[in-house]
Amino acid sequence: MPLPADLSSVLNSAWDSAKNIPGFLLEDEARFLGMAAASLPSTEGAIVEIGSFKGKSTVMLAIIARHYGLGPTIAPVTAIDPHNFNNTELHSHRTTEDATSFHEFIANLQAAGVADIVDVRRAFSHDVAQQWNTPIRFLWIDGDHTYAGAKQDFDDFMPHVLPGAIVALHDALHEFAGPIRVFVEEMLRSNSFGPAGFVGSIAWAQYRPQDGAQFQQQRATLEKLAGPLIPFFDTDKPLSGLKKIGYKIKRSRVPRTLPTLAEWSSQISR
Repeated sequence: MPLPADLSSVLNSAWDSAKNIPGFLLEDEARFLGMAAASLPSTEGAIVEIGSFKGKSTVMLAIIARHYGLGPTIAPVTAIDPHNFNNTELHSHRTTEDATSFHEFIANLQAAGVADIVDVRRAFSHDVAQQWNTPIRFLWIDGDHTYAGAKQDFDDFMPHVLPGAIVALHDALHEFAGPIRVFVEEMLRSNSFGPAGFVGSIAWAQYRPQDGAQFQQQRATLEKLAGPLIPFFDTDKPLSGLKKIGYKIKRSRVPRTLPTLAEWSSQISR
């Protein structure tokens, strides 16, 4: 599938707007989000982000959506987050018991000039899902990183994902059970998905319900590298000692380089 001719320069512009916003998204990961959002051949479908924090990924996605006229005309990006620091990694950012990232999130959207095209849902994703009825072109899951939380987000929103869309989970190569288990068990092992991979700590796969079976070998090869990470999360305790060293050794074997635009186009077009 040919990508927009100006995508490289648009990604540069989007990153310039997003890079100084506090958050855990690395540059290559942010650029990947932009590539994924722009990937469907049509402009149909919403971009759904579960987990926004202070808006780093939201701004990246919204700038791409605005430039290419993606998704619903009024609000092509839906950003879902209760902004209550419920994630363990985010908890260190809490300054008071009732601290919230919401006000900084809104200010960052406004500063980037995209507040008018983001449908902000200050709510838990499962509650939003109960009323959701819009097709999805890109599903970005970066919310509750427990297995139960990530699996629920996946199950809640997958019925609305369009064929050809990208589904991605953040922190699949960090010390959380949810993203890596959902990626391996629900995506790599399913013939409803086609090409798949990692960029930084993002795990992604293209939803291909019609022809995903032809990518079974490619997914199986990736599962041989990613699957061995799952047993490290047999408890909710943080990894330490030899177990943490073992995890890092196995994680180092997983390829996670940002593809070039030509490589990306080839991967999702076969």
